Amino acid sequence: MTRITILQGHPDAAERHFNHALADAYARGAEERGHEVRRIEVAQLDFPLLRSATQWTEGLLPPGLQEAQNAIGWAEHIVIFFPLWLGGMPALLKGFLEQVARPGFAFHPDGKNPLANKGLTGRSARVVVTMGMPALVFRFYFRAHSLKSLERNILGFVGIAPIHETLVGGIGEMSEAQREKWLTKLENLGREAG
Repeated sequence: MTRITILQGHPDAAERHFNHALADAYARGAEERGHEVRRIEVAQLDFPLLRSATQWTEGLLPPGLQEAQNAIGWAEHIVIFFPLWLGGMPALLKGFLEQVARPGFAFHPDGKNPLANKGLTGRSARVVVTMGMPALVFRFYFRAHSLKSLERNILGFVGIAPIHETLVGGIGEMSEAQREKWLTKLENLGREAG
């Protein structure tokens, strides 16, 4: 069985969205299959944004993020859910990733090559992005630049591979039958820890 950490990056803690339902479906499928699941709800965490390179390299991880960092370190598979906002991940999720992916945890600087020892190798990931536009428009017209940046410059930077993606487009126009189809798909992915 696989140790899975689900990272919910939707910044709205006041109400539930389809993004949350997809994460719930994934968790349900994973738990039914016997995988061990931990969840991080970024919107429920309290942490400051980093404002300098010195804060990132020499500052301490905020106490409210220690459990989240532990869950990422514990995981064999990480599933990140977020809505596409202005073409990328919400700022709160980016701020969270900047805080937890610190030297000494996400990578271990070694002399002249600070990127020599990636700290999160041996983990795979899936990124699930919901959006109002059709997913094909995001992928081919906009070339999914923000998603590629997350995969290469954050997840790949710390050694996470392979990385798979699920793009859920047209959220605002989706019928109930289409929503159910997506929920079933995510539940099946959870069963397979994929």
